[in-house]
Amino acid sequence: MVSMKDIAAACGVSVATVSKAINDHNDIGTETKEKIRRTAKALGYYPNSSARALKTNRTYNLGVLYKEESGSGLTHGYFSGVLESFRNAAENAGYDITFLSNSKKRKDRMSYLEHTLYRGMDGVLIAVADYGDAEVVELLSSALPVVTVDYVYQGRISVLSDNIAGMEALLSYIYGQGHREIAYIYGEDSMVTTNRLSAYYRFYGKKNLAVREVFLQRGRYRDSYTAGRITGWLLEQPQPPTCILYADDFSAIGGMNVIRSRGLRIPQDISIAGYDGIAMASQLTPQLATYRQDTTGIGSLAAKQLISLIENPKATPICQHVMSGELVVGGSVAKIVL
Repeated sequence: MVSMKDIAAACGVSVATVSKAINDHNDIGTETKEKIRRTAKALGYYPNSSARALKTNRTYNLGVLYKEESGSGLTHGYFSGVLESFRNAAENAGYDITFLSNSKKRKDRMSYLEHTLYRGMDGVLIAVADYGDAEVVELLSSALPVVTVDYVYQGRISVLSDNIAGMEALLSYIYGQGHREIAYIYGEDSMVTTNRLSAYYRFYGKKNLAVREVFLQRGRYRDSYTAGRITGWLLEQPQPPTCILYADDFSAIGGMNVIRSRGLRIPQDISIAGYDGIAMASQLTPQLATYRQDTTGIGSLAAKQLISLIENPKATPICQHVMSGELVVGGSVAKIVL
């Protein structure tokens, strides 16, 4: 195994100089630093991560908790974008990421906090989790640096998509197209769902419109079957909605299939809109009206905030960061002449 002593001998410098070059210290010249690094690479030298951890008190390893219940895993359009951006930002800063195990079938399984301590993780991103789970609460209550996505927990930094503004943008557009009877098939109980429903009620209140509770139906995120079933039920009502808003674009596809199976046209006979702005939505015919969330911005900011907490905790404010997205008009919402 190549050591710093071998590199020092090849370059004609001291071991201390080699150490400074590899650790990017500023008290040696750029030319010397580059020569040492080239030599180290040519000799096949790789820094020992354990030794680095002892010296810096950091492992440069970030944990990611992603317990997603819909079964879509890392193919989830929204969260896959967030996590890819998080990974890129973390790696650019010199960090690796490790997913925390969420399998409770193994007898020797550790809790989330135990896993982070065992792996020596410097901090954790909670992307998706059951915040009522005792293990998640234990992790959030620990001294470990933690950043959450789309969930606010007291004393923790959170990065949030602006779901209130997103719903208001969609509803304003649909309303502007002449629709008043707008149904909403929302997802499971969560902070995201609560905020979107609140935005729905507030929007109707501002427009002095009565909310038809029958048009608010609970489904599941990324569940096209359930969305399709509820869509069929809404279409059978004596006074069906003129537009159906879905919790996400994937669910909207389930609704589209049921609508077309009944011989109805989109948007001529009924209008629809989704949420998330995944790539698939732009490939549909007609293109789906939706609200594109800034997954790149959310993931990148979450990584920067977590690394800031690790490297400079006293100068990192504990606050909520809200990221705006953008309305995608598409062609799935018809203009109604009042």
